[in-house]
Amino acid sequence: MLIREIKLVEIKMPLVHFFETSFGRTYERSIILVRVTDSDGGTGWGEVTCGESPGYSEEWTGSGWATIEKILAPLVLGHEVDSAADIAGLMKWARGNRMAKSGIETACWDLEAKRLGVPLWQHLGGVNRTIESGVSIGIQDTIPDLLDLIRIELAAGYRRIKIKISPRWDYDVLKEVRREFPDIPLMADANSAYTLADIERLKSFDEFNLMMLEQPLAHDDIIDHAKLQAEIKTPICLDEPIKSVEDARKAIELRSGRIINLKNGRVGGHTESKKIEAVCRENNIPVWCGGMLESGIGRAHNIAISTLAGYTMPGDVSASKRYWHEDIITPEVEVSSDGTITAPDSPGIGFEIKHDLIQKLTTRETMILS
Repeated sequence: MLIREIKLVEIKMPLVHFFETSFGRTYERSIILVRVTDSDGGTGWGEVTCGESPGYSEEWTGSGWATIEKILAPLVLGHEVDSAADIAGLMKWARGNRMAKSGIETACWDLEAKRLGVPLWQHLGGVNRTIESGVSIGIQDTIPDLLDLIRIELAAGYRRIKIKISPRWDYDVLKEVRREFPDIPLMADANSAYTLADIERLKSFDEFNLMMLEQPLAHDDIIDHAKLQAEIKTPICLDEPIKSVEDARKAIELRSGRIINLKNGRVGGHTESKKIEAVCRENNIPVWCGGMLESGIGRAHNIAISTLAGYTMPGDVSASKRYWHEDIITPEVEVSSDGTITAPDSPGIGFEIKHDLIQKLTTRETMILS
Protein backbone atom coordinates (compact mmCIF):
# COMPACT_ATOMS: atom_id res chain seq x y z
CA MET A 1 0.00 0.00 0.00
CA LEU A 2 1.28 3.42 -1.00
CA ILE A 3 -0.84 6.49 -0.26
CA ARG A 4 -0.50 9.25 -2.84
CA GLU A 5 -3.18 11.67 -1.69
CA ILE A 6 -5.03 12.60 1.50
CA LYS A 7 -8.11 14.80 1.33
CA LEU A 8 -9.52 16.51 4.42
CA VAL A 9 -13.13 17.65 4.49
CA GLU A 10 -14.78 19.39 7.42
CA ILE A 11 -18.56 19.17 7.52
CA LYS A 12 -21.11 20.66 9.89
CA MET A 13 -24.08 18.49 10.87
CA PRO A 14 -26.91 19.62 13.20
CA LEU A 15 -28.05 17.03 15.72
CA VAL A 16 -31.68 15.89 15.81
CA HIS A 17 -31.64 16.48 19.59
CA PHE A 18 -29.04 18.20 21.76
CA PHE A 19 -26.60 15.95 23.59
CA GLU A 20 -25.36 16.99 27.03
CA THR A 21 -22.64 15.50 29.21
CA SER A 22 -20.68 16.85 32.17
CA PHE A 23 -18.56 18.68 29.54
CA GLY A 24 -21.48 20.71 28.20
CA ARG A 25 -24.27 20.64 25.63
CA THR A 26 -23.82 19.97 21.89
CA TYR A 27 -26.32 21.04 19.24
CA GLU A 28 -24.28 20.40 16.09
CA ARG A 29 -21.08 18.63 15.13
CA SER A 30 -18.10 19.83 13.14
CA ILE A 31 -16.61 16.60 11.78
CA ILE A 32 -13.36 16.02 9.89
CA LEU A 33 -13.56 13.33 7.21
CA VAL A 34 -10.44 11.79 5.71
CA ARG A 35 -10.22 10.28 2.23
CA VAL A 36 -7.03 8.44 1.28
CA THR A 37 -6.10 7.54 -2.30
CA ASP A 38 -3.46 4.97 -3.20
CA SER A 39 -1.13 4.75 -6.17
CA ASP A 40 -3.74 2.76 -8.14
CA GLY A 41 -6.52 5.29 -7.55
CA GLY A 42 -8.34 3.29 -4.87
CA THR A 43 -9.93 5.26 -2.05
CA GLY A 44 -10.85 4.74 1.58
CA TRP A 45 -12.70 6.87 4.10
CA GLY A 46 -12.12 7.57 7.79
CA GLU A 47 -13.33 10.05 10.39
CA VAL A 48 -11.57 12.13 13.03
CA THR A 49 -13.77 11.69 16.10
CA CYS A 50 -12.59 14.59 18.25
CA GLY A 51 -15.05 17.22 19.43
CA GLU A 52 -15.29 20.91 18.68
CA SER A 53 -13.40 21.78 21.87
CA PRO A 54 -10.77 19.97 23.99
CA GLY A 55 -13.21 18.74 26.64
CA TYR A 56 -13.25 14.96 26.28
CA SER A 57 -9.61 14.91 25.18
CA GLU A 58 -6.87 17.38 24.34
CA GLU A 59 -7.73 17.02 20.64
CA TRP A 60 -10.34 19.14 18.88
CA THR A 61 -11.33 19.82 15.27
CA GLY A 62 -8.91 22.73 14.91
CA SER A 63 -5.94 20.78 16.20
CA GLY A 64 -6.92 17.62 14.33
CA TRP A 65 -7.04 19.44 11.01
CA ALA A 66 -3.67 21.16 11.50
CA THR A 67 -1.98 18.03 12.82
CA ILE A 68 -3.01 15.92 9.83
CA GLU A 69 -2.27 18.60 7.26
CA LYS A 70 1.11 19.68 8.63
CA ILE A 71 2.51 16.61 10.36
CA LEU A 72 0.72 13.27 9.92
CA ALA A 73 -0.07 13.36 6.20
CA PRO A 74 3.58 14.05 5.25
CA LEU A 75 4.62 11.09 7.42
CA VAL A 76 2.29 8.77 5.50
CA LEU A 77 2.29 10.03 1.92
CA GLY A 78 4.66 8.31 -0.49
CA HIS A 79 5.80 5.63 1.98
CA GLU A 80 5.02 2.06 0.98
CA VAL A 81 3.86 -0.40 3.64
CA ASP A 82 2.82 -4.04 3.49
CA SER A 83 -0.63 -3.50 4.95
CA ALA A 84 -2.98 -1.06 6.65
CA ALA A 85 -1.79 -2.43 9.98
CA ASP A 86 1.56 -0.75 9.30
CA ILE A 87 0.14 2.75 8.77
CA ALA A 88 0.16 3.56 12.49
CA GLY A 89 3.89 2.88 12.55
CA LEU A 90 4.51 5.59 9.96
CA MET A 91 2.95 8.13 12.34
CA LYS A 92 4.65 6.90 15.51
CA TRP A 93 7.16 9.77 15.51
CA ALA A 94 4.35 12.17 16.41
CA ARG A 95 3.26 11.68 19.99
CA GLY A 96 -0.40 11.51 20.96
CA ASN A 97 -2.93 12.98 18.53
CA ARG A 98 -4.56 9.57 18.32
CA MET A 99 -7.89 10.77 16.96
CA ALA A 100 -6.15 12.53 14.09
CA LYS A 101 -4.08 9.41 13.46
CA SER A 102 -7.20 7.24 13.56
CA GLY A 103 -8.81 9.27 10.78
CA ILE A 104 -5.98 8.31 8.43
CA GLU A 105 -5.46 4.78 9.77
CA THR A 106 -9.09 3.68 9.56
CA ALA A 107 -9.38 5.13 6.06
CA CYS A 108 -6.46 2.93 5.03
CA TRP A 109 -8.17 -0.14 6.48
CA ASP A 110 -11.28 0.70 4.43
CA LEU A 111 -9.11 1.10 1.33
CA GLU A 112 -7.31 -2.20 1.88
CA ALA A 113 -10.54 -4.15 2.47
CA LYS A 114 -11.94 -2.72 -0.77
CA ARG A 115 -8.80 -3.74 -2.64
CA LEU A 116 -9.16 -7.27 -1.29
CA GLY A 117 -12.88 -7.31 -2.10
CA VAL A 118 -13.91 -8.21 1.46
CA PRO A 119 -16.05 -6.51 4.12
CA LEU A 120 -13.97 -4.53 6.59
CA TRP A 121 -15.39 -6.44 9.55
CA GLN A 122 -14.10 -9.70 8.11
CA HIS A 123 -10.74 -8.15 7.23
CA LEU A 124 -10.34 -6.99 10.85
CA GLY A 125 -10.98 -10.53 12.10
CA GLY A 126 -14.57 -10.12 13.19
CA VAL A 127 -16.55 -13.21 14.15
CA ASN A 128 -19.94 -11.82 15.17
CA ARG A 129 -21.56 -10.22 12.14
CA THR A 130 -24.62 -9.25 14.19
CA ILE A 131 -23.82 -6.93 17.09
CA GLU A 132 -25.94 -5.75 20.01
CA SER A 133 -26.79 -2.08 20.10
CA GLY A 134 -27.12 0.15 23.14
CA VAL A 135 -27.98 3.81 23.34
CA SER A 136 -26.48 6.79 25.15
CA ILE A 137 -28.81 9.49 26.47
CA GLY A 138 -27.42 12.84 27.54
CA ILE A 139 -28.39 14.98 30.52
CA GLN A 140 -31.92 16.35 30.03
CA ASP A 141 -33.72 19.44 31.26
CA THR A 142 -36.01 17.38 33.53
CA ILE A 143 -36.31 13.82 34.80
CA PRO A 144 -39.68 13.35 33.03
CA ASP A 145 -37.94 14.32 29.76
CA LEU A 146 -35.32 11.64 30.42
CA LEU A 147 -37.93 9.00 31.21
CA ASP A 148 -39.79 9.81 28.00
CA LEU A 149 -36.59 9.38 25.97
CA ILE A 150 -35.85 6.05 27.65
CA ARG A 151 -39.34 4.81 26.73
CA ILE A 152 -38.73 5.77 23.11
CA GLU A 153 -35.37 3.98 22.96
CA LEU A 154 -36.68 0.84 24.63
CA ALA A 155 -39.58 0.76 22.17
CA ALA A 156 -37.01 0.99 19.36
CA GLY A 157 -35.40 -2.21 20.66
CA TYR A 158 -32.15 -0.98 22.18
CA ARG A 159 -30.59 -3.57 24.46
CA ARG A 160 -28.92 -1.27 26.95
CA ILE A 161 -29.59 2.25 28.19
CA LYS A 162 -26.70 4.51 29.18
CA ILE A 163 -27.43 7.81 30.86
CA LYS A 164 -24.98 10.62 31.45
CA ILE A 165 -24.61 11.77 35.05
CA SER A 166 -22.90 14.60 36.93
CA PRO A 167 -22.91 15.75 40.57
CA ARG A 168 -26.02 17.80 39.82
CA TRP A 169 -27.74 14.95 37.97
CA ASP A 170 -27.10 11.57 39.55
CA TYR A 171 -28.64 9.81 42.57
CA ASP A 172 -32.17 11.19 42.33
CA VAL A 173 -32.14 10.66 38.58
CA LEU A 174 -30.99 7.06 38.85
CA LYS A 175 -33.56 6.45 41.57
CA GLU A 176 -36.40 7.66 39.35
CA VAL A 177 -35.14 5.71 36.35
CA ARG A 178 -34.97 2.51 38.39
CA ARG A 179 -38.40 3.15 39.87
CA GLU A 180 -39.85 3.46 36.37
CA PHE A 181 -37.68 0.75 34.74
CA PRO A 182 -36.60 -1.70 37.48
CA ASP A 183 -35.23 -4.41 35.21
CA ILE A 184 -33.64 -2.76 32.17
CA PRO A 185 -29.89 -3.07 31.53
CA LEU A 186 -28.77 0.34 32.77
CA MET A 187 -25.41 2.04 33.08
CA ALA A 188 -24.25 5.52 34.14
CA ASP A 189 -21.47 7.52 32.50
CA ALA A 190 -19.84 10.19 34.65
CA ASN A 191 -17.22 11.50 32.17
CA SER A 192 -14.72 12.15 35.00
CA ALA A 193 -17.07 14.37 37.02
CA TYR A 194 -16.18 12.96 40.49
CA THR A 195 -13.23 12.48 42.84
CA LEU A 196 -12.48 10.10 45.70
CA ALA A 197 -14.00 12.74 47.98
CA ASP A 198 -17.34 11.61 46.50
CA ILE A 199 -16.82 7.96 47.41
CA GLU A 200 -19.88 7.71 49.67
CA ARG A 201 -22.07 9.20 46.96
CA LEU A 202 -20.63 6.78 44.40
CA LYS A 203 -21.18 3.88 46.81
CA SER A 204 -24.85 4.83 46.98
CA PHE A 205 -25.23 3.96 43.30
CA ASP A 206 -24.74 0.28 44.18
CA GLU A 207 -28.41 0.05 45.10
CA PHE A 208 -29.44 0.59 41.49
CA ASN A 209 -27.94 -2.63 40.10
CA LEU A 210 -26.10 -0.85 37.29
CA MET A 211 -24.29 -2.80 34.58
CA MET A 212 -21.37 -0.42 35.12
CA LEU A 213 -20.31 3.04 36.22
CA GLU A 214 -18.25 4.55 33.43
CA GLN A 215 -15.24 6.78 34.12
CA PRO A 216 -16.30 8.33 37.42
CA LEU A 217 -12.86 9.78 38.27
CA ALA A 218 -10.16 11.78 36.48
CA HIS A 219 -9.72 11.31 32.73
CA ASP A 220 -6.07 10.21 33.08
CA ASP A 221 -6.35 8.10 36.23
CA ILE A 222 -6.09 4.37 36.87
CA ILE A 223 -4.79 4.54 40.47
CA ASP A 224 -7.76 6.13 42.23
CA HIS A 225 -10.13 4.04 40.13
CA ALA A 226 -8.52 0.93 41.62
CA LYS A 227 -9.17 2.32 45.11
CA LEU A 228 -12.75 3.12 44.21
CA GLN A 229 -13.41 -0.27 42.60
CA ALA A 230 -12.30 -1.97 45.80
CA GLU A 231 -14.95 0.02 47.70
CA ILE A 232 -17.99 -0.32 45.44
CA LYS A 233 -19.91 -3.29 44.05
CA THR A 234 -20.82 -1.69 40.73
CA PRO A 235 -18.27 -2.58 38.02
CA ILE A 236 -16.20 0.40 36.91
CA CYS A 237 -15.79 0.85 33.16
CA LEU A 238 -12.68 2.71 32.07
CA ASP A 239 -12.82 5.05 29.09
CA GLU A 240 -10.52 8.08 28.71
CA PRO A 241 -7.32 6.70 30.36
CA ILE A 242 -7.12 3.69 28.04
CA LYS A 243 -5.23 5.01 25.01
CA SER A 244 -3.03 2.01 24.23
CA VAL A 245 -2.62 -1.68 24.85
CA GLU A 246 -0.07 -0.81 27.55
CA ASP A 247 -2.64 1.36 29.33
CA ALA A 248 -5.07 -1.55 29.22
CA ARG A 249 -2.50 -4.00 30.56
CA LYS A 250 -1.58 -1.74 33.48
CA ALA A 251 -5.21 -1.01 34.36
CA ILE A 252 -5.99 -4.73 34.35
CA GLU A 253 -3.02 -5.48 36.62
CA LEU A 254 -4.06 -2.71 39.03
CA ARG A 255 -7.71 -3.86 38.96
CA SER A 256 -8.76 -0.30 38.12
CA GLY A 257 -11.99 -1.51 36.56
CA ARG A 258 -13.78 -4.59 35.31
CA ILE A 259 -14.87 -3.36 31.86
CA ILE A 260 -13.30 -1.20 29.13
CA ASN A 261 -15.02 1.14 26.70
CA LEU A 262 -12.91 0.85 23.55
CA LYS A 263 -13.09 3.78 21.11
CA ASN A 264 -11.19 3.65 17.85
CA GLY A 265 -10.37 7.34 17.85
CA ARG A 266 -9.15 7.43 21.42
CA VAL A 267 -6.60 4.67 20.82
CA GLY A 268 -5.46 5.66 17.32
CA GLY A 269 -7.40 3.31 15.06
CA HIS A 270 -8.23 -0.30 14.31
CA THR A 271 -4.73 -1.70 14.77
CA GLU A 272 -4.45 -0.61 18.40
CA SER A 273 -8.11 -1.49 19.06
CA LYS A 274 -7.37 -5.05 17.95
CA LYS A 275 -4.40 -5.26 20.33
CA ILE A 276 -6.45 -3.97 23.26
CA GLU A 277 -9.34 -6.27 22.46
CA ALA A 278 -6.95 -9.23 22.48
CA VAL A 279 -5.35 -8.44 25.84
CA CYS A 280 -8.76 -7.80 27.41
CA ARG A 281 -10.16 -11.04 26.03
CA GLU A 282 -7.17 -12.96 27.40
CA ASN A 283 -7.85 -11.46 30.84
CA ASN A 284 -11.65 -11.89 30.75
CA ILE A 285 -12.27 -8.14 30.65
CA PRO A 286 -15.34 -7.36 28.51
CA VAL A 287 -15.05 -4.51 26.04
CA TRP A 288 -17.66 -2.55 24.13
CA CYS A 289 -17.53 0.15 21.49
CA GLY A 290 -18.13 3.70 22.68
CA GLY A 291 -19.49 6.51 20.54
CA MET A 292 -18.35 10.05 19.80
CA LEU A 293 -21.41 11.36 17.92
CA GLU A 294 -19.88 10.11 14.68
CA SER A 295 -21.27 10.54 11.21
CA GLY A 296 -22.08 7.42 9.22
CA ILE A 297 -18.44 6.92 8.24
CA GLY A 298 -17.21 6.73 11.82
CA ARG A 299 -20.28 4.69 12.73
CA ALA A 300 -19.48 2.18 9.96
CA HIS A 301 -15.97 1.72 11.34
CA ASN A 302 -17.45 1.20 14.82
CA ILE A 303 -19.74 -1.51 13.49
CA ALA A 304 -16.81 -3.30 11.87
CA ILE A 305 -14.57 -3.33 14.94
CA SER A 306 -17.47 -4.35 17.20
CA THR A 307 -17.64 -7.73 15.45
CA LEU A 308 -14.42 -8.87 17.14
CA ALA A 309 -14.85 -11.64 19.71
CA GLY A 310 -13.99 -9.54 22.76
CA TYR A 311 -16.79 -7.03 22.17
CA THR A 312 -19.30 -8.87 24.34
CA MET A 313 -21.48 -6.01 25.60
CA PRO A 314 -23.88 -3.73 23.69
CA GLY A 315 -22.04 -0.66 22.44
CA ASP A 316 -22.99 2.92 21.67
CA VAL A 317 -23.44 2.06 18.00
CA SER A 318 -26.99 3.17 17.31
CA ALA A 319 -29.11 4.13 14.31
CA SER A 320 -28.23 7.11 12.13
CA LYS A 321 -31.68 8.62 12.65
CA ARG A 322 -31.07 9.05 16.38
CA TYR A 323 -28.55 11.78 15.62
CA TRP A 324 -28.90 13.00 12.04
CA HIS A 325 -31.77 14.29 9.90
CA GLU A 326 -29.85 12.71 7.01
CA ASP A 327 -26.62 10.74 7.31
CA ILE A 328 -23.76 10.93 4.80
CA ILE A 329 -23.88 7.20 3.96
CA THR A 330 -26.38 4.97 2.24
CA PRO A 331 -28.02 2.88 3.40
CA GLU A 332 -28.13 4.65 6.73
CA VAL A 333 -27.32 2.60 9.84
CA GLU A 334 -30.45 0.92 11.16
CA VAL A 335 -31.13 -1.01 14.35
CA SER A 336 -33.47 -3.99 14.14
CA SER A 337 -36.55 -4.33 16.33
CA ASP A 338 -34.57 -6.70 18.57
CA GLY A 339 -31.79 -4.17 19.11
CA THR A 340 -29.11 -5.47 16.78
CA ILE A 341 -27.10 -4.24 13.80
CA THR A 342 -25.87 -6.54 11.05
CA ALA A 343 -22.52 -5.65 9.50
CA PRO A 344 -22.78 -5.18 5.72
CA ASP A 345 -21.32 -7.70 3.29
CA SER A 346 -20.05 -5.19 0.70
CA PRO A 347 -16.28 -4.54 0.51
CA GLY A 348 -14.73 -2.02 2.86
CA ILE A 349 -16.97 -0.25 5.35
CA GLY A 350 -19.88 -1.55 3.29
CA PHE A 351 -21.75 1.73 2.83
CA GLU A 352 -21.82 4.14 -0.10
CA ILE A 353 -20.76 7.74 0.50
CA LYS A 354 -23.25 10.52 -0.28
CA HIS A 355 -20.79 12.82 -2.02
CA ASP A 356 -23.40 15.44 -2.90
CA LEU A 357 -24.54 15.72 0.71
CA ILE A 358 -20.97 15.97 1.95
CA GLN A 359 -20.35 18.79 -0.51
CA LYS A 360 -23.46 20.56 0.75
CA LEU A 361 -22.33 20.25 4.38
CA THR A 362 -18.68 21.16 3.74
CA THR A 363 -17.21 24.16 5.53
CA ARG A 364 -13.62 23.66 4.34
CA GLU A 365 -11.50 21.13 2.48
CA THR A 366 -7.92 20.64 1.42
CA MET A 367 -5.89 18.18 -0.61
CA ILE A 368 -2.45 16.97 0.51
CA LEU A 369 -0.32 15.32 -2.13
CA SER A 370 2.87 13.26 -1.92
